Formats: sequence, C-alpha cells, structure tokens
Amino acid sequence: MRSASLLRLVAAISLVYDGAVGILMLGARGWLAHVFAVPLPQPPIHAELNGVLLLAVAAGYLMPFRDPERHRGYLWIMGVLLKGGGALTLVVDHFVHHAPTVFLLFAVTDGALAVFTLWALVTAPAPSSRSAARV
Repeated sequence: MRSASLLRLVAAISLVYDGAVGILMLGARGWLAHVFAVPLPQPPIHAELNGVLLLAVAAGYLMPFRDPERHRGYLWIMGVLLKGGGALTLVVDHFVHHAPTVFLLFAVTDGALAVFTLWALVTAPAPSSRSAARV
C-alpha cells in the first residue's frame, strides 16, 4: 500500500470514529449511558462540549484525508498525541479515580488508533524533498 493511501486510510477511520462518537455524545447521551450502564454526565455541558470537540477533530481529519502528505502534522497531533494521551488518561482515571471499567473500552480503541496512526506515519515517511524545503 502506498504511503499516501495508508495515511488516507488512517484519516478516514479516525474521521468516522471521532465523528460517530461526537454525534452520539450530542444526540444520544441517554442511550450511551444506558448501553454502558453509567450515569448521565452532570452537568450535561461536559458531554456536549466533548461532542463538539470530537466533531471538530473529525472534521479536521478531512485535511489529511484529502492531502495526507501535506497534513501529516494533524495526524501526529490528533492521531498520536491526542488519542494516545486520551487512552493513557482513561487508564489512569480507571485506577486512580475508579472510573467504570467499561471506559477502558475507549482506552483500547483510542490506544489502538494512536498506535495504528504512529505505525502509518513511521512506515510512510514524508518525501524528503518537501520536508527539506520546509526546514
């Protein structure tokens, strides 16, 4: 698989994942709370802001989806740093603050996407001519 195709795949998967979770956080909080057997977030603004943030992150993935080489930085920041940091935070929160075990599902999915994104970025190196021109 060509490097641009691999990075485009990463962007597409992350766009769909973040977009779907964002929509659910905004429009189906009650259903999510029921499915995961957790109380509704209080105050509701916490879930609403998370939903807006996830939709913004998902929309941002359109940039590397359209031009993966030009927008590798977005994949590093949102795909590796944000998703990896989010996974780590969820695990720590589980053990330190006794968050529900079901939240570890999000740690696994975010962590897996972070590792997949990191792998794609490392195995699909940026073209040297474009990288050197920007330095």
